[in-house]
Amino acid sequence: MRTLCASTLIGEFFVIGFAGLVAMKSDDLSSATVWTVCGIGMLLSVVLCGVITRPGGVQLGWALQIALVAGGFFIPMMYILGLLFGALWWASVHYGRKIDEAKARWAAQEATS
Repeated sequence: MRTLCASTLIGEFFVIGFAGLVAMKSDDLSSATVWTVCGIGMLLSVVLCGVITRPGGVQLGWALQIALVAGGFFIPMMYILGLLFGALWWASVHYGRKIDEAKARWAAQEATS
């Protein structure tokens, strides 16, 4: 699960950074606000790569997905990107857990052989 989720989070890191560049063109937002919010999001996405397997890691990942969708209030394209990354996050968690279960079964079979 860790590899799939980390890949999604690294992709989000870049999307958040590029969204910050787009948001800079808005007259309604100051550059300090844009980079504070984007910096926190980017930092959270990188930190989550390391703590995804710990308790609460997946839930924090879901909070980041919600924040990406909420970014659509300022950059309308983020609605679409947030939903796409939300779907990728779900798939990463869902199929990552299945892969981890399969690896555990294979390791148990190897140990009994």
